[in-house]
Amino acid sequence: MERPRRKEAEFYCLAGGCFSCRRASRRVGAGRTAVNIHLKCAAIPFRSSVMPSSSFRAGAREGFRSFLPMSVGLIPWALVTGMAMISTGLTPVQAMGMNVIVFAGTAQLGTLPLIGIGAPLWLIAVTALALNLRFIIFSAAIAQGFRGIGAPLRWYSGHLLTDGVFACCFEKMLAVDDPHWRLGYYLAPSLWSWALWQVFALIGVFAAGSIPKHWSLEFMATIALLVLLVPLARLRPMLVAALSSGAAAILLRGMPLRLGLIVAIVVGIAAGFAAEHWHGKAKTA
Repeated sequence: MERPRRKEAEFYCLAGGCFSCRRASRRVGAGRTAVNIHLKCAAIPFRSSVMPSSSFRAGAREGFRSFLPMSVGLIPWALVTGMAMISTGLTPVQAMGMNVIVFAGTAQLGTLPLIGIGAPLWLIAVTALALNLRFIIFSAAIAQGFRGIGAPLRWYSGHLLTDGVFACCFEKMLAVDDPHWRLGYYLAPSLWSWALWQVFALIGVFAAGSIPKHWSLEFMATIALLVLLVPLARLRPMLVAALSSGAAAILLRGMPLRLGLIVAIVVGIAAGFAAEHWHGKAKTA
């Protein structure tokens, strides 16, 4: 009697846009090296029965080691943000809620003065959006590093993206082909950055008022941010964006409600995109 044929296994894959498609797959190879490959898109599944966890762990270890020295700069920045939220009048629960949801020190510090004076909600939202517009450039630049990775993981990784993580991961993620290694290399420093930020912001929330003002943590936080951003200046579009936005911020510093800062950010992003476009055309010429 003919043995009943087993139903074709289905797996989630790493191909962009088909994380939840559950297309049928076939087994390729033998033994421990066998993997399941989608018949239609030929992508190696992320949740296959033999997930290459060793590759993921290797990427995670290297990413963590690369980011660890840089992550020290997050400590004063998170402390200052935690203290600033309490000084504005937020309760500890409100402060940590903002810290978890927003997870963007520049946007948090930029909107706190507006929250303190009771500015309209639309102005607070527009200010936060403008202060985070640089992540449009960051995400566009690093997008190729997420090739072969499904949409849910890309969305989650977008929430974890920070200046330091981008500076640390950008070059390696574009250079390595293995998607499992790239995902590990990105997630390890991202999750470490998130955890470090939450812990030291919480310390800042409860230490507000007890840390002496002569410690000048505000200045230390600015220096820490510069340490994170200076490596990005090696890229021509980033350098053009920084110089353009810096010049615009100085020229427009007299505008009310700090609107000059918002305009300067928009100018920097436009200049960065233009520089990237011209640089790409020069390469293809």
